[in-house]
Amino acid sequence: MKIRAGFRIGYECQHDTAMLLVLNIHPSRRADLLTDQVLSFDRPIEAWSYLDSFGNACSRIVAPPGLTTISTEFEIYDDGMPDPVPQNAFQHDIKDLPDDVLVFLLGSRYCDTDRLADFAWKTFSTTPLGWPRVQAILDFAHNHITFNYQNADPLRTAFGGFTDRTGVCRDFAHLAITLCRCMNIPARYCTGYLGDIGVPVDINPMDFSAWFQVYLGGRWNTVDARHNKPRIGRILMATGRDATDVALSTAFGPAILASFQVTTEEIPAFA
Repeated sequence: MKIRAGFRIGYECQHDTAMLLVLNIHPSRRADLLTDQVLSFDRPIEAWSYLDSFGNACSRIVAPPGLTTISTEFEIYDDGMPDPVPQNAFQHDIKDLPDDVLVFLLGSRYCDTDRLADFAWKTFSTTPLGWPRVQAILDFAHNHITFNYQNADPLRTAFGGFTDRTGVCRDFAHLAITLCRCMNIPARYCTGYLGDIGVPVDINPMDFSAWFQVYLGGRWNTVDARHNKPRIGRILMATGRDATDVALSTAFGPAILASFQVTTEEIPAFA
């Protein structure tokens, strides 16, 4: 299966403004590219590329005063299969976890484990270890929060999503990640493209999507608390502790999001 994806995002800056961008696809997907995936700017801007501490492909720029539009468009191969469900994956003892996985057991900016630990243990401690426990957490987060674009709040933490019971895909992810970490299951936040492939078309405008991964059975496994079912055609952009680490842009000065358009669609086989 082939997927066409990309975006056009505009930022309005008052002054020369340094920015960090996490807008490339993840290095693990670059081998699947059928065309180049590069960031383009509608003004003369020099970009520096680097890999952050989580292995994400990032860029640094200095946006000049005025409106700057950043864009990319590419085609990528996908196997067309739904997310695998690791039903027999086991949960590791903490002592057996790789060193670089331990950070994904800790609280972070949006995953306030200290505020949900008691609830998590009271609610999930009787569930079987491994995948059944993860599925119980997914079911809870999926049913506890009501999706509503109008109720998006960039300051809402996992505990905020737990109490507000409303939000967007990042709120589902933050809540489920936090509950997993409370139960000693490493979990990391993911962002990327997820088109309406194999499902009814969403009436809302296309956006980037948030999901997460859990470390079970010696590997990272993709899970999604918002949809709570395997999906087709995910294109990973970045992973991190929470939304802070994978923010599309981090501006070191005033920068207003002036325009935002995301495209993710299956290319018909006859095209």
